Amino acid sequence: MTFHDPAAALLCAVQAARAAGKLMRANLRSAKKINAATQHDIKLELDVRCQKTIERLLRRAYPQVPILGEEGIVGDPEAPVRWVVDPIDGTVNFSYGIPHACVSIALQQKVPGSGFRVPGSPRRTAELGTRNPEPGNSAFQSIVGVVYDPFTEELWTAIRGEPARLNGKVIRVSRRTKLNVAIVALGFAKNRSTLDRMLPTFDGLIHRVRKIRIMGAAALSLVYVATGRMDAYVEYGLRLWDIAGLQ
Repeated sequence: MTFHDPAAALLCAVQAARAAGKLMRANLRSAKKINAATQHDIKLELDVRCQKTIERLLRRAYPQVPILGEEGIVGDPEAPVRWVVDPIDGTVNFSYGIPHACVSIALQQKVPGSGFRVPGSPRRTAELGTRNPEPGNSAFQSIVGVVYDPFTEELWTAIRGEPARLNGKVIRVSRRTKLNVAIVALGFAKNRSTLDRMLPTFDGLIHRVRKIRIMGAAALSLVYVATGRMDAYVEYGLRLWDIAGLQ
């Protein structure tokens, strides 16, 4: 299956992202039901509800396209075309009432000639990423991307081969070229191994850049880089749904 109308898919993804964002706005200050929690991560009932909202709208328009989401999978994620969804990126921020979180949705298409499948759970696709060279992982590229911040009403959109946009206006990365004037965002993922890897990175950058920022929502930090607000983003242990809408 080849997607011949990415503009229509983009409109559908925007509609779904706005619907999930509306739920996020309505519940920012509400008490949150926690489905699971670890030392460095929280899973909310609202994560699931937002993903179900997104799934309903995407499946209504494209019933044949599977969905690979942080909160579950619908259909075969190794199909030639798939949606990749992060219903709330920045869940910990959101659960604490911090209005810095977003919805991220991508439509991905399998790269011709990549016919491998990921052994075991379909979730391995997300854990390995989209272009891992190891055998057993299909290669995908994003053809449509949406990141929506419902608290600032900022909507980033992109179609492969066209300029990325923020609220309809073309964006570009920063023109700063020197590290000592750069703002660099960092992310500390939830696993001990990735946390330990980030600490030397933090130590190595803190005295060389203008400022370090740790914002707590990878997709938003990445679109901030794309918009020129920040100059780079560094994190180990990112998952596919964190980055698919920005590839």
